[in-house]
Amino acid sequence: MNLYLAAQDPTLADFGKDPWWLVLGKILFAFVFGLLATLLGVWFERRVVGFMQVRPGPNQVGPFGLLQTLADGLKMAFKEDILPRTADKVVFFFAPTISVICAVTALSVVPFGPMVSIFGHHTPLQVTDVSVAVLVILACSSMGIYGIVLGGWASGSTYPLLGGLRSSAQMISYEVAMGLSIVAVFMTAGTMSTSGIVAAQGDATRLTVLGTEIPAPGWYAILLLPSFIIFFIATVGETNRAPFDLPEAESELVAGFMTEYSSLKFALFMLSEYVSMVTMSAVTTTLFLGGWRAPWPITLWSGANSGWWPMLWFFGKVLILVFVFVWLRGTLPRLRYDQFMRFGWKVLLPINLVWILVLSGLRSVEDWQTRDRLLATAIGAGVLLLATLFWPSRKKEPKPTVQEQVNSRPHGSFPLPPMDLQVPPSPRTKRVVAEREPANIAAGSDSREV
Repeated sequence: MNLYLAAQDPTLADFGKDPWWLVLGKILFAFVFGLLATLLGVWFERRVVGFMQVRPGPNQVGPFGLLQTLADGLKMAFKEDILPRTADKVVFFFAPTISVICAVTALSVVPFGPMVSIFGHHTPLQVTDVSVAVLVILACSSMGIYGIVLGGWASGSTYPLLGGLRSSAQMISYEVAMGLSIVAVFMTAGTMSTSGIVAAQGDATRLTVLGTEIPAPGWYAILLLPSFIIFFIATVGETNRAPFDLPEAESELVAGFMTEYSSLKFALFMLSEYVSMVTMSAVTTTLFLGGWRAPWPITLWSGANSGWWPMLWFFGKVLILVFVFVWLRGTLPRLRYDQFMRFGWKVLLPINLVWILVLSGLRSVEDWQTRDRLLATAIGAGVLLLATLFWPSRKKEPKPTVQEQVNSRPHGSFPLPPMDLQVPPSPRTKRVVAEREPANIAAGSDSREV
């Protein structure tokens, strides 16, 4: 038993040994967690946004309005299911289920806790884990976009098709930034296994300053701060959440890819959005926030990372990230589509590439002597500073004057009004209006007021 307590972190060798009923229970737990977290997430978002906008939010159905989401689901279930005449019936039906299934499947490789004892079986609190578990998460995230694209195409309507095309372009743009931000995690942890990444964040990083070792935080959100920020921004774009909810864009595309959907199919699309939000919060917690490990100062307690307590820390971190999702929606306006694409390709991608290059350089000089390491770091910082100072800036061309613009107009253009805004009288008028005398009509003897 002491050996079990000493080895809390699961490894790849601990998976594949559970009985069938325990595997089925883990799968059911992951599914219930995604569904229940979604139901509570909708209520949580309404309450938080209501608090931000100084209004009560849902508070009538159940205590504190907790049953409002359940009531909305029942209402959608009993609504009429409308099928467009020009829709592809098979694809139109399966598109919402693709998004939900892909979002829930990603939870299968997310560790909820350490090794625990369940009815005498020592098992990790995780459905499964493989050596490339993070790639499984990326694959599920990419496949979930197909539900949106196929839903927009199968509707046989213009607005849903535009929303689906926007979603495909959005996925391509922000999937690249998300993948590059995880590269830094692979380089630091040395593994793509989710349980291995959590274990790598459990050991404090030792920094040597003037010959003295100083323990530093092990969370990659601190050690790899640029990667954490870029990854979270990319997850907001991947989950189609505000301010990156361009595939829906209610103000310009009605409801985007969901315009022709109703009843339970519409509810499945809404469910997939919130399941994706909870799933990506759990993935962010696993990759950058230490997973199920307790934050400081809870770690001062020796039993903080053993038993069932780590599930509480994991759910707390997920709840904080869901709050950030809601906070962004209640704070930031939606971006224009050109701003959205420019931000992904011209800001996130270059910063990510430079950061990976810098991190690779730092990793390569770790085994050098202290003097050589400082010299290499100083040379790299100097080159970066010189590149920043002497980088050619695009100068704005001087704006031409009005007369220059008039002179540069091609022959045969439309006539321009006079620049002094003095409109000449029309040549068709028989007399100048400004020179007319006022008409004075004398009142006759038979005139009278009416």
